[in-house]
Amino acid sequence: MKTEGGSETAKRNAGKRAAKEVTDGSVVGLGTGSTAAYAIEAIGRAVDDGLDVQGIPTSFQSRQLALEVGIPLTSLDAVDGVDLAIDGADQVRDDPSPNAETDANATTANSNGDGTLIKGGGGAHAREKLVAAAADRFVVVADPSKLVPELDRSVPVEILPAAHTTVAERVRELGGEPTLRDAERKDGPVVTDNGNLVLDVAFGPIDSPAELAPTLAAIPGVVEHGLFIGLADATYVGTADGVEKRTY
Repeated sequence: MKTEGGSETAKRNAGKRAAKEVTDGSVVGLGTGSTAAYAIEAIGRAVDDGLDVQGIPTSFQSRQLALEVGIPLTSLDAVDGVDLAIDGADQVRDDPSPNAETDANATTANSNGDGTLIKGGGGAHAREKLVAAAADRFVVVADPSKLVPELDRSVPVEILPAAHTTVAERVRELGGEPTLRDAERKDGPVVTDNGNLVLDVAFGPIDSPAELAPTLAAIPGVVEHGLFIGLADATYVGTADGVEKRTY
């Protein structure tokens, strides 16, 4: 389920600032969601101005938007590597109010968090994680509502359709409460771009995401979960007045 909250101005500022990290001749992972969309649009404008770049979309949604704004597209198996990935998040483990200093491009904060993420509100977290892990640098775009001292949202878990009952049983044994994600505007469950289903698993406050992540990944039938551990290099936090950069 998608995360609500955050002003459009804050999202736009974060996306536009992250897009400035894209350099000529680079391969860029294009994330999914409302904040990442602003980054894609900004990259598209830079392409119109002559920027040479190739994009790797992480979902049907980001692919369609990239085509609309004129970003040439490629795939992971057609390139030697990914220079930068830009994506949003449902939650970022970080101090919402650190001490910050201002530089020429953004406010830079010495983060007290580690940038661990929960992603998958749009059901694209398997491809998003694949691209983020392949990138030399992964930056997150977010508004302040996504920053939390402790992750506590439900963790999206993409599963093979035939495994939804057995995976649900296993996550209950781990203390989670799974809910099969229902589709909107159609009957039945959400089906991902990969043809799979999504369980949203409520664990309450997650004390140790680094311990939970491999446990979830080891369950037979799990394709990918929405805990992103040790992948984010920075988060651009958009506000009404500008952008704050958190580094990890």
